[in-house]
Amino acid sequence: MPELPEVETVVKGLKPQIGGKVLLSDMNSGKNLRYPLPNFAACHGATLKNIERRAKYLLFHFDNGQTLIWHLGMTGQFHVLSGAEPAAKHEHVCLGFSDGCTLRYRDTRRFGYAGLCQTSDLETHKWFKDLGIEPLTTDFDGQYLKGKLSSRKTSIKQGIMDNHVVVGVGNIYVSESLFRAKINPQQTANSINTRKLNTLAKHIQDVLNEAIIAGGSTISDFVKADGKPGYFAHSFKVYGRVGEPCLTCDKPIQKIVLGGRASFFCPKCQIIK
Repeated sequence: MPELPEVETVVKGLKPQIGGKVLLSDMNSGKNLRYPLPNFAACHGATLKNIERRAKYLLFHFDNGQTLIWHLGMTGQFHVLSGAEPAAKHEHVCLGFSDGCTLRYRDTRRFGYAGLCQTSDLETHKWFKDLGIEPLTTDFDGQYLKGKLSSRKTSIKQGIMDNHVVVGVGNIYVSESLFRAKINPQQTANSINTRKLNTLAKHIQDVLNEAIIAGGSTISDFVKADGKPGYFAHSFKVYGRVGEPCLTCDKPIQKIVLGGRASFFCPKCQIIK
């Protein structure tokens, strides 16, 4: 599933291509995504003022006070093409803009979803009202994490992946961040002191920023808005490297399952303390 860096990469790719243009038309495949598609016609004739990200959602802000919310699910992709090109396989939505370009949404598994909301009501929308802090803000630090995790007896990995605590730090990036912070993913969340959590918060920010610069991580389906893959996978230290030597100490990387998700770590560099 695309995580924060992948969604941020898509936002950065789409802005210069469709930002400031007027939405004129929409077509769809007749197949719903995870939920029924919204009424795109509500934004016909409106100008796309800005595109932002909140958690793993793309937010398309129109000048009529409406925001189109979109989640890519597992396999969702956006492509900007000329209006004349025929629909590709697994293409479910085509939005036509004033200069003739079209925004195409493709989704093999159809786990993505979209909705329309008054921009002024975004913070109270059901998809956003319970979300945690954005990790790339100055308020995200060890003190914040200590307050959120002080009563958590789950693993630190599960705590960081909880969107009520912090958004967008999925399986790939929490594994890489825990390795850099020398914290075992199995360590109980409430047993880690503020100083160590501050180190973890800093590494989470570093990993996310590096991944954004690299265009995200392509594991299977993710591509950027220009159709090219992300390259942060070339920088993985532990994720997906089970059995391979740790790049710091040469011990084989191990894999366990926490909360139903594969977790990769070095048993020497990430000892439970």
